[in-house]
Amino acid sequence: MTEDWRTGTIEQARALILAADPDVVEEAKWRKAANPDGVPTFSCAGLICTAETYRDKVKLTFAQGAALDDPSSLFNASLDAGTRRAIDLREGDVLDEAAFTELVRRAIEHNRS
Repeated sequence: MTEDWRTGTIEQARALILAADPDVVEEAKWRKAANPDGVPTFSCAGLICTAETYRDKVKLTFAQGAALDDPSSLFNASLDAGTRRAIDLREGDVLDEAAFTELVRRAIEHNRS
Protein backbone atom coordinates (compact mmCIF):
# COMPACT_ATOMS: atom_id res chain seq x y z
CA MET A 1 0.00 0.00 0.00
CA THR A 2 1.18 3.49 -0.78
CA GLU A 3 2.07 5.64 2.21
CA ASP A 4 -0.87 7.98 2.84
CA TRP A 5 -3.29 8.95 5.61
CA ARG A 6 -4.44 5.33 5.92
CA THR A 7 -0.93 4.18 6.80
CA GLY A 8 -0.75 6.73 9.61
CA THR A 9 -4.18 5.71 10.88
CA ILE A 10 -3.23 2.02 10.93
CA GLU A 11 0.03 2.82 12.72
CA GLN A 12 -1.80 4.87 15.35
CA ALA A 13 -4.31 2.07 15.98
CA ARG A 14 -1.53 -0.55 16.02
CA ALA A 15 0.42 1.38 18.66
CA LEU A 16 -2.65 1.78 20.87
CA ILE A 17 -3.66 -1.88 20.57
CA LEU A 18 -0.18 -3.19 21.32
CA ALA A 19 0.18 -0.81 24.29
CA ALA A 20 -3.18 -1.85 25.79
CA ASP A 21 -1.83 -5.15 27.15
CA PRO A 22 1.63 -6.75 27.05
CA ASP A 23 0.13 -10.06 25.86
CA VAL A 24 -1.34 -8.68 22.62
CA VAL A 25 0.03 -10.44 19.53
CA GLU A 26 -0.10 -9.07 16.00
CA GLU A 27 -0.19 -11.35 12.97
CA ALA A 28 -0.79 -10.82 9.27
CA LYS A 29 -3.51 -13.13 7.95
CA TRP A 30 -5.37 -13.67 4.71
CA ARG A 31 -2.51 -12.84 2.34
CA LYS A 32 -3.46 -12.90 -1.33
CA ALA A 33 -2.28 -11.45 -4.63
CA ALA A 34 -4.45 -8.35 -4.23
CA ASN A 35 -3.17 -7.85 -0.66
CA PRO A 36 0.29 -9.48 -0.31
CA ASP A 37 0.86 -7.92 3.14
CA GLY A 38 -2.32 -9.53 4.44
CA VAL A 39 -4.64 -8.13 7.10
CA PRO A 40 -3.20 -7.11 10.47
CA THR A 41 -4.95 -9.05 13.21
CA PHE A 42 -4.55 -8.52 16.94
CA SER A 43 -5.16 -11.24 19.52
CA CYS A 44 -5.01 -11.71 23.27
CA ALA A 45 -6.80 -14.79 24.65
CA GLY A 46 -8.66 -14.75 21.32
CA LEU A 47 -9.11 -12.39 18.40
CA ILE A 48 -9.49 -8.73 19.43
CA CYS A 49 -9.75 -7.00 16.07
CA THR A 50 -8.56 -6.66 12.51
CA ALA A 51 -7.35 -3.54 10.73
CA GLU A 52 -8.21 -3.25 7.05
CA THR A 53 -7.60 -0.47 4.57
CA TYR A 54 -10.04 0.47 1.84
CA ARG A 55 -9.87 3.23 -0.73
CA ASP A 56 -11.85 5.64 1.42
CA LYS A 57 -11.43 4.33 4.98
CA VAL A 58 -9.65 2.27 7.58
CA LYS A 59 -11.90 -0.35 9.17
CA LEU A 60 -11.13 -1.64 12.68
CA THR A 61 -13.38 -4.65 13.20
CA PHE A 62 -13.78 -6.06 16.71
CA ALA A 63 -14.54 -9.78 16.57
CA GLN A 64 -16.78 -9.72 19.67
CA GLY A 65 -17.76 -6.07 19.44
CA ALA A 66 -21.48 -6.66 19.98
CA ALA A 67 -20.67 -7.99 23.47
CA LEU A 68 -18.65 -4.90 24.47
CA ASP A 69 -19.82 -1.76 26.21
CA ASP A 70 -19.01 1.24 24.02
CA PRO A 71 -19.82 4.29 26.17
CA SER A 72 -17.95 6.62 23.81
CA SER A 73 -19.88 5.31 20.77
CA LEU A 74 -16.77 4.54 18.76
CA PHE A 75 -18.51 1.77 16.83
CA ASN A 76 -20.05 3.27 13.71
CA ALA A 77 -20.18 0.30 11.33
CA SER A 78 -21.51 -3.27 11.31
CA LEU A 79 -23.95 -2.17 13.99
CA ASP A 80 -26.53 -4.75 12.89
CA ALA A 81 -24.07 -7.64 12.82
CA GLY A 82 -24.75 -10.40 15.32
CA THR A 83 -21.28 -10.59 16.84
CA ARG A 84 -18.85 -8.09 15.42
CA ARG A 85 -18.77 -4.29 15.41
CA ALA A 86 -16.45 -1.93 13.54
CA ILE A 87 -15.02 1.53 13.59
CA ASP A 88 -14.70 3.17 10.17
CA LEU A 89 -12.19 6.01 10.05
CA ARG A 90 -12.07 8.30 7.06
CA GLU A 91 -9.47 10.86 6.11
CA GLY A 92 -9.51 13.67 8.66
CA ASP A 93 -11.28 11.65 11.38
CA VAL A 94 -9.67 11.82 14.81
CA LEU A 95 -9.53 8.62 16.85
CA ASP A 96 -10.24 9.16 20.55
CA GLU A 97 -7.14 7.39 21.82
CA ALA A 98 -8.28 6.99 25.44
CA ALA A 99 -11.70 5.62 24.46
CA PHE A 100 -10.16 3.31 21.84
CA THR A 101 -7.61 1.94 24.32
CA GLU A 102 -10.40 1.29 26.82
CA LEU A 103 -12.41 -0.52 24.12
CA VAL A 104 -9.40 -2.73 23.32
CA ARG A 105 -9.01 -3.52 27.02
CA ARG A 106 -12.71 -4.42 27.24
CA ALA A 107 -12.25 -6.77 24.28
CA ILE A 108 -9.30 -8.44 26.00
CA GLU A 109 -11.23 -8.75 29.24
CA HIS A 110 -14.13 -10.30 27.32
CA ASN A 111 -11.77 -12.80 25.67
CA ARG A 112 -10.31 -13.75 29.03
CA SER A 113 -13.69 -14.27 30.70
